[in-house]
Amino acid sequence: MSADDGPRSPDGHGSDPGGGDGIERESGTGADSGTTGAGVDDAEDTPGPLRRIATATDGPLLILRETALSVGAVVAIGLLLFAISGVWPPMVAVESGSMEPHMHKGDLVFITDTGRFAPDTAREETGVVTREVGREVEYWKFGAYGSVIVYDDPSDAGPPVIHRAQFWVEEGENWYDRADPDYVSASDCTEMRNCPAPNDGFVTKGDANSQYDQVNGISEPVKPEWIVGIARVRVPYLGWVRLGVSGIVLDATPADGDDTRIERLGTDPLIERVGSDPRMERLGDGGTPITVLGPGDRTGRRAVTAT
Repeated sequence: MSADDGPRSPDGHGSDPGGGDGIERESGTGADSGTTGAGVDDAEDTPGPLRRIATATDGPLLILRETALSVGAVVAIGLLLFAISGVWPPMVAVESGSMEPHMHKGDLVFITDTGRFAPDTAREETGVVTREVGREVEYWKFGAYGSVIVYDDPSDAGPPVIHRAQFWVEEGENWYDRADPDYVSASDCTEMRNCPAPNDGFVTKGDANSQYDQVNGISEPVKPEWIVGIARVRVPYLGWVRLGVSGIVLDATPADGDDTRIERLGTDPLIERVGSDPRMERLGDGGTPITVLGPGDRTGRRAVTAT
């Protein structure tokens, strides 16, 4: 009897268990492999959450994508401006007219830190060129000689002020003779506020105002550490967007004793604005209008503004 003799399996295949099992396992494996492959293909065809957001054409995912892009753009612009300016926020919105005709209500002004882009003729480490020095060296900014600065007296609960630096005074100095007679209202130093000078600092004035800030009582001579920034670029009209959103815009014209004040707002990280909840009343001295800040305001004090 040969090795091939003997009983055969009913299906006609050889009786070798190993061979039969191998064929069956191979078929089973093939079927399983086909099923697994289809599952992989289905998984690859299913888009992930980021892809669904990126390709959405309507619905909540589209809103989410557009909102994220807008926020990202604002953050990117803010970081870029901060990198250039060195101060935060890097822009201020002007509400009143004390700097007219060179800065108008509704202008957006880009400011920089005092140490950025300081000319050689600036006052020591302040980065400020006064109007007095500007005439000598032909330093011209915003339609006149001298730097326009944003300053904030820490002893004053009010918002910062944006005005032009006129000249520097030393503590105890009688600066009456250095002052332009058109911008004072006294016959000598003893009759003039902040004279002699109570401290070293800048004498400042709004271009549209008839008196120095130190004469009309807006501020003492501005100390270097009070300077928040120096105005560099003015963009007309863009400030109206911020002022309009704030709901504090009033029709205004320049008034004597007016100071262009800027209030820091937590609701807008990029832009500061002037003023607040406007309720107007008149002062007994000259009828200069003021804005009485509402109870919800950060400062809780009165800030002069133009009407």
